[in-house]
Amino acid sequence: MARYTGPKRRLSRREGIALFAKDAKALEKKGAIPPGQHGLSRRRRISEYGVQLREKQKAKRIFGILEKQFKRYFDEASKVKGATGLALLQTLETRLDNVVYRLGFAKSRNAARQLVSHGHIKVEDKKVTIPSFKVSINQTIAISDKLRDNAQVKKSLEDGTALPEWLDRKATVGKVLRIPGREEMEQSVNEQLIVEYYSR
Repeated sequence: MARYTGPKRRLSRREGIALFAKDAKALEKKGAIPPGQHGLSRRRRISEYGVQLREKQKAKRIFGILEKQFKRYFDEASKVKGATGLALLQTLETRLDNVVYRLGFAKSRNAARQLVSHGHIKVEDKKVTIPSFKVSINQTIAISDKLRDNAQVKKSLEDGTALPEWLDRKATVGKVLRIPGREEMEQSVNEQLIVEYYSR
């Protein structure tokens, strides 16, 4: 199961936004200076292709996906009737690790991915260890009995992150009510630029 294991703050600096919760304060302090020793001096004008590439890279990094899998998601979305960009975002949002994050069981998508891969999440009372598992409408997602009293899970639930309307949660059990609409999905991603990038 491949995932990015390199330095994370430099990714946030490259994209100019806090991709990970811990990076927000650092970006506020230093500003969005690109990584590398020439980060301040090399401020080139970005081409149209460059803007599209950066948007694709940003979406990949927000959801913690590598290139090959992201391209496969796009190819699948392009075969769906309707807007390709919307279908792509819906696929990303209904990944199990993202649903666990949206339900408030974890403070970040990385932490949610770890909960899933370590076997602490059940879908329809069956243990699922695949973060990319696609959750369907009316399926229930629950934290395993062993982890219900975990301090980090409790803290995450107590923090009271706003629950999207397409999800429902009671204690440590959540449910997918419907496929999310565009206004309920990741707002920092411009999916049209990603479609243009792959349509070159």
